[in-house]
Amino acid sequence: MKYMGSKNRIAKEILPIMLKERGQRNWVEPFVGGANVIDKVNGNRIGNDNQEYVISLYKALQSGWKPPIEVGSDLFFEVENNKEKYPKELVGYLGTQLTFGCQWWGSFRRDNTGKRKYDLEAYNNVMKQQPNLIGIDFVFGDYRDLVIQNNSLIYCDPPYRGVRKYVGNDKFDSDTFWEVCRNWSKQGHIVFVSEYTAPDDFECVWSKEISASANNSIKNGQSLKAVEKLFKFSPINV
Repeated sequence: MKYMGSKNRIAKEILPIMLKERGQRNWVEPFVGGANVIDKVNGNRIGNDNQEYVISLYKALQSGWKPPIEVGSDLFFEVENNKEKYPKELVGYLGTQLTFGCQWWGSFRRDNTGKRKYDLEAYNNVMKQQPNLIGIDFVFGDYRDLVIQNNSLIYCDPPYRGVRKYVGNDKFDSDTFWEVCRNWSKQGHIVFVSEYTAPDDFECVWSKEISASANNSIKNGQSLKAVEKLFKFSPINV
């Protein structure tokens, strides 16, 4: 699913690194976002997010719900202005899949030239992913309240420090997040984190320069580059 900060384009590179250490551990994502990593993993999986509408969308898709194929501006703005009157899965779908940059209820995504049908593209994209969502335990809540079974592998893709905030994470505290990761590691879990930077006690185990679409950094008409990194807690680095 298209999502702000999606890891879909690097999933095939970072997954082998994490899966090599997984063994029979549960796979846990406290910030499941667009579910573009967890949908490529087998076994026991938990995907948590504090965006209730998106979690409702995943659960509805698991139950066979299909989003509308055609979405015009009238429907989009009607739902935007009356969210409480519509199913949460529809709100979650329109609010992320039919907006530019996948910003939560950003500007309506349309092609005035008539060359692209963004509503059909969104529908096909979500329905292609739908079979891979079956079997995932989707949970709505704060990552700090997530109940994690013993001996799990935890993959975190939190709101990046210094970039545009995600819906529901306007007050995200990065310092608290890193401390939670340390505690998870001390409890016996394996913890990996996607970020641009990390504290010294987290080792960078993978990196790659990509277009920084997560924060829409544009200069002279071109996207700036950023170095995506995968970190693992390693106190011996300090």
